[in-house]
Amino acid sequence: MSDYNDKILWKRPLHSDSYIPPGSFLSSLRKNPNFHPYTYWHLVSLSLSITQHLATIFIFISVFVRLKERTLDPRLLVWIASTCFILGYVTWEVLDCLSKRPRREHADRAKNVKSSILIFLSLMSLSPVLRTLTAATSSDSIWALSASLFILNAVLADYSSSVTPNGPVNERLTSVLSMNAAISSSVVLASRLPDDLAVFALILFSVQAFALFPILRRRLQTCPVAFRAALTWCLSLAAIILTMPLSRSVTWLYTLVLFFVSLAAPAVLVWAQKYKNEIRGPWDVAVPRVNES
Repeated sequence: MSDYNDKILWKRPLHSDSYIPPGSFLSSLRKNPNFHPYTYWHLVSLSLSITQHLATIFIFISVFVRLKERTLDPRLLVWIASTCFILGYVTWEVLDCLSKRPRREHADRAKNVKSSILIFLSLMSLSPVLRTLTAATSSDSIWALSASLFILNAVLADYSSSVTPNGPVNERLTSVLSMNAAISSSVVLASRLPDDLAVFALILFSVQAFALFPILRRRLQTCPVAFRAALTWCLSLAAIILTMPLSRSVTWLYTLVLFFVSLAAPAVLVWAQKYKNEIRGPWDVAVPRVNES
C-alpha cells in the first residue's frame, strides 16, 4: 500500500525520492523476456529467398552481356521466358489446388491471360523507343546507375512469405519500390542493346525475373524446405554456369556472396545471440496493450 501512496502526486509521500524498499528493487528484474533463440538451420532456410533473389540478378546480368555481345539469340530468350512463364503459372495453380484457399474463377484466369497478352504487345511496341532512350548518355553512367538500382532492388526486396496462418499478406511498399528499381535498371541496360528484338527479349525476361518471380517466390515459402533448397541450388548453379565464361573474378565474387549469405551469416547471428542482454523491470516506461483479445 505504501508503494501505491508514493506514486500519487497529490499526496505527501511517505518516503523520500531516493528511498528503495529492502529486497524489492530487483525482485521483478527480467533478462531478455521477449528473446527467442535462433537455430542455425532455421536461419539457413530463411536465407534461401535472399539467395534466390541474388542468383536471379546475376542470371539477368549474364543474359544482358550475352545479348550485347551477340552470343545469345534473342528469339531463344523469348522462348525461354515464355516457357518459364507457363511453368510458373502452372506451379501457381498447383499451389492453389493444394492449399485451402478458394480457387479462382475462370473470369479471373481469363483476365490474367488478357493482361499478359497486353503486356507482351506493349513491350513489342515500346522496344524501338527503349533502344534509343539513353543514346546521349555515356556507358559509364549507365553501368553505375544500373548497379545502384540493382543494389537498391536487393535491399528493398520482400523476402517474407505471402501466406501466413492468418491469411494472405498484402504487398509492402518496399517490394513495389524494389520491383521498380529492377525494371528501371533493366530499361537502361536494354537501351545499350544493338536491335529491337534484343531489347524486347531482355525487358520481357526482366518482367518475369523481377516482377512475377518474386510473387511466386513468396508463395513458395509455404512449400517444404527441401523443395526451396533444390530451387535455390538450381538458380545458384545456373548463375555460376552463366557467369563463369564471362568473368572468373565476378564468378568468385558471387560464390563468396552466396557462401556468406547462405552459411556464414546465419552462423554469425547464432554466435552473436549469446551477447544479447536486455534488462526489463518496473522502472521501464509502460507499454500499452491494444486489442490484446
